[in-house]
Amino acid sequence: MGFFDKIFSSNSSGEQEESAIAWRPLVHMDQLDAIAEASKEKTQAIFKHSTRCGISRMVLSQFEKSFKAETNIDMHFLDLLQHRDISNGIASKFDVFHESPQLLIIKDGEVVRTASHGDINAVDLLAF
Repeated sequence: MGFFDKIFSSNSSGEQEESAIAWRPLVHMDQLDAIAEASKEKTQAIFKHSTRCGISRMVLSQFEKSFKAETNIDMHFLDLLQHRDISNGIASKFDVFHESPQLLIIKDGEVVRTASHGDINAVDLLAF
């Protein structure tokens, strides 16, 4: 079972639950420049997730359940444990303090909103 299969795991009836979010895996440092550039045309978001953290898993689950399909934001997903270097790159490139879990909203090449832990689910993505 792959990573995304695990986080979008099956329910008790054995049926696969899919996220309404079209996650774009963040796995290469050069994607950060592409995200910054793309944010000049369309809002971008990065969700930083620790696969070993129960709080991060709970926040991710709540975030996915409350996600509205009409949200017009490219959603990028970072597995912190596999790509700590990219997390460090995000902190440097976008001048943010590392937290986990963390959501960053990027417009015009800059972070316009960041949230961590329970505050992630209070972010109104439709406002961006």
